[in-house]
Amino acid sequence: MLQAYTWLTFCVVVWGSNFVFGKILVQDFSPTLLTTLRLLFIVLFLVGLSSYKTHFKRVNKKDLLTLIFLGVIGVFINQWSFFVGLQTADPTTSALILATTPILTGLLAAIFLHEKLTIRMLMGSIVAIIGIYFVVAKGNLSSLHIDKGLLWIVLTMVTFAIMIIMTRLLSQRIDPLTITLYSNIIGFVVSIPFVFLLETPLRISSDLSDWTFLIGTAVVVHGIATLIWNNNIRHVDASKASILSNLEPFVAMIMGLIILYKPITGTEIVGSLFIVGGVVLSTYQKKGEKLNNF
Repeated sequence: MLQAYTWLTFCVVVWGSNFVFGKILVQDFSPTLLTTLRLLFIVLFLVGLSSYKTHFKRVNKKDLLTLIFLGVIGVFINQWSFFVGLQTADPTTSALILATTPILTGLLAAIFLHEKLTIRMLMGSIVAIIGIYFVVAKGNLSSLHIDKGLLWIVLTMVTFAIMIIMTRLLSQRIDPLTITLYSNIIGFVVSIPFVFLLETPLRISSDLSDWTFLIGTAVVVHGIATLIWNNNIRHVDASKASILSNLEPFVAMIMGLIILYKPITGTEIVGSLFIVGGVVLSTYQKKGEKLNNF
């Protein structure tokens, strides 16, 4: 049990650090090019893993259409908007906004999957919104200035929630590795023409260390960490693991302080507590209730 929690904590640290990693990478690579390159290395990793573990599985036409939609919305647009947003958005604020994904997922699940929408979820949403106000407005409504990058991060959050809903639907018929592999291949293929359509001139680093950092973070964040999480989540209580994943914004804060020398403000701490508290309140399940894994 202790070993499982240790590995899950490692995953949370990796995912929380990804906001800082992304902030660093967009300084050396154009966002769309960075998206395509990252997806390329993720796909290569997943293809190698799939070849090692099992043969490639075929999907029917109906599921293929859903996978295409998932690849475009949940993979390409999700990753592209993330890097576009991080060009100007603060990584800590971005992490806090994305931390509200479980709430939006719950609302979408109530609409499309007919899951129950509880009073606790609505209360948690209000608490989280108060937290976002503290972080974005810095506690002063008169000085409210929404960075353009944060709007892209909101799009990242929306597409991430859509990806979770669609993955949940597909997982009833297709195994997770096949869904992940096919959707990432589709996202990668779709992204290629946009590299030349959206960005002129392209920014691309010629430094070997930048490329090593790009490849390493792509494989570790989206490949290895995800596999470790999926392998260890079965050994712990799902509700406790969900709460553990809410530590990502705090990891982003600490990594931003260590790597980017960005000080942690009081309003960020207050906002973080409200946001994480709202998410926990929304997703908390009493003993005996059905657990929803967001």
